Amino acid sequence: MLLSIKPAISHSALRSLLPAPAVPRGNPVRKPVAGRPMSSGPNRAFQLRLDPLTGDSEWVVVEEGDWESPLEASGGFLARTSYLDMLNDSRRNRAFRLAIEKTITGPCHVLDIGAGTGFLSMMAARAMVDSGGDRKGEVSACESYLPMGKLMRRVLRANGMDRMVNVFHKRSDELQVGVDLKLHADVLVSEILDSELLGEGLIPTLQHAHDMLLVENPKTVPYRATTYGQLVESTFLWKLHDLYNNEDASDGIHLTPAGLEGIICVKPQQYAMHCNALSEEIQLLSEPFKIFEFDFWKRPDSYGETEVKIKATDNGKVHAVISWWVLQLDSEGSVFYSTAPRWISSFNTEIDSPHLPGSDDWCDHWRQCVWFIPDSGVPVSKDKDVFMKALHNDTSMTYYLQGNSSTGPNDLHLGDYQMQLLPERIAIYGDKDWRLSLSTATRNAVQQAGPSPFCVVADDSVFLTILVASLSKSSNIISSFPGLREKGTKYLQAVADANGFSMDQIKVIGKPTPCLLKDDINQGKVDLLIGEPFYHGNEGMLPWQNLRFWKERTMLDPVLSDDAVIMPYKGILKACAMSLPDLWRSRRCLTKIEGFDHSVVNEALGACGELPSSKEGPCLPYYLWQCGDIKELGEVFSLMDFDFSELIHACYGKTKIEFSRHGLCHGFAIWIDWVLDEENSITLSTGPVSRYWKQGVKLLSKPMAVCAGETTAEVEAFFDPSTGDITVNSSFMS
Repeated sequence: MLLSIKPAISHSALRSLLPAPAVPRGNPVRKPVAGRPMSSGPNRAFQLRLDPLTGDSEWVVVEEGDWESPLEASGGFLARTSYLDMLNDSRRNRAFRLAIEKTITGPCHVLDIGAGTGFLSMMAARAMVDSGGDRKGEVSACESYLPMGKLMRRVLRANGMDRMVNVFHKRSDELQVGVDLKLHADVLVSEILDSELLGEGLIPTLQHAHDMLLVENPKTVPYRATTYGQLVESTFLWKLHDLYNNEDASDGIHLTPAGLEGIICVKPQQYAMHCNALSEEIQLLSEPFKIFEFDFWKRPDSYGETEVKIKATDNGKVHAVISWWVLQLDSEGSVFYSTAPRWISSFNTEIDSPHLPGSDDWCDHWRQCVWFIPDSGVPVSKDKDVFMKALHNDTSMTYYLQGNSSTGPNDLHLGDYQMQLLPERIAIYGDKDWRLSLSTATRNAVQQAGPSPFCVVADDSVFLTILVASLSKSSNIISSFPGLREKGTKYLQAVADANGFSMDQIKVIGKPTPCLLKDDINQGKVDLLIGEPFYHGNEGMLPWQNLRFWKERTMLDPVLSDDAVIMPYKGILKACAMSLPDLWRSRRCLTKIEGFDHSVVNEALGACGELPSSKEGPCLPYYLWQCGDIKELGEVFSLMDFDFSELIHACYGKTKIEFSRHGLCHGFAIWIDWVLDEENSITLSTGPVSRYWKQGVKLLSKPMAVCAGETTAEVEAFFDPSTGDITVNSSFMS
């Protein structure tokens, strides 16, 4: 399969940050970040080809002549971006239209950076014509990701605007006035914003545009962006970052021993999250406050800092800062767009609430952001002032709250021993039930494997490595740590004494388990193959991509003893019929958007709706609990088993289900339950019952009305061992 690390949207940012070939971090279902990866020329683009069953990845060059359609060009990647979600955001579309019509009042040169489907370019061209303009006006659309650029040309042709918009398959910092552009542009229209605002390279893009591509004092849409924040207390958010104060060590394992409290931490950054889903679990400790203001119409600074005085509105402990931004799209201040959470959707300190649209329509392309306050938080008292220092660089923002005594993730005394994990991973490591299940199953497996077992930890589980070493002092352990590598080794060295094991019994190879050679085990045999399974870097991917454990078990078969214990014992593909109106609406087929036909993009973007059955949308990963309005319409059912005592092979399953609730079925949530033991007595679920795992979601082409006790459905699934992909099909009967 093909994945991409957020291909370029033609701008100057992040050239020096092109990552090495590796598994993409986070959710792949996002709009591509501008500037990554770089285009290799006007007719080619880089993409990352990833094998989910081995973890191997490589950069490949996609040439313009290598495809018949944009869908083929991207290897289906476009269907896993958030372009579709963004184009279905009617609030965003209307706001940009109104602002462009107010800003462009005659012939001019308009530059669209990160043009995507050409939506903003077409609105700019139409505004010139509608305002009495003629062909003296010009629109230049810059889109360096070649498959997207090809798709844009289709959209332009479908709307009869291919001669009104000049398309450039380049990054904006590769454009030259006098070579590509005839003249400097009078107007800049762009939408290169992520949930934090700066992560897609807004600042370096604007800097280069103002230096090289725009006239002095240009008009811009948007005109300004303002970021806001709010102090909150939340046990859920606290557990996502403070393992030391939430770790139940009744199993005898101390992942964050005393004196090493911050050795496992989150990366100091903002995390995008649908905070509306947490509204019942959050105590607000302040009114919203302004943090930064960024003007698009002038050259921005690469660095900024400010100190904000915040009055606490209640007694409590600040666990996090929730932030969002508000766009002022026109210079007059009459058109706005906000990503604020629903409980304060109409708030703004400088404008009346009727001017600011609400955020009732769920969308996934922009969310709120969460900044975690280190340790157990900062206590505040009602009506007392709290001071927060905020900093920003080219691509991110950082907050420091007065009264936080810990240096947090930058704790110097921990040095290279500190290990940064995603918030959900930290919460899982602190979860009492999860640890009890894994500890019980591991203890049984170690006993079954013999008095001095040779054990291989097949994934990136530091917990299992420490647990096995603590349970059996005479065991020999190889930890593959294909993602953690040297960082995992140093972490183990730091916590060894506190957990009563010796590093002499552990060998970290820092590479995928199949690279294990007989020399690594002194020509012996493996008695215990164990995994959670969890692979560092797979957190944002589909749940069955951790079936990599099965692939590794198969490749290790020659070195497994005849009675080797394998944990987990099997995986069960589970599913549940769901009502998902908000998610389905965000991925429905496009028709006309503000008067422009976008139906030609539906197939490439994996839309739901009036598409041929052979062109169904892909399974996509989501935190289901964050997907707006959701409802289960039936019981959880099993689709197929993956038996890890056998070598990896193709699997097929078919199940007939009955619906137990009336409603509109939009699709199926799909996940894997890991059965840890042969007796099927201990199971770890990655389903919606846990908010720390993403589920796969297979949306229907058309929602189906179902009646309890009357409607049935037949669901079948296929697992392809050569690709690691699972195909799910369904049919309904009344």
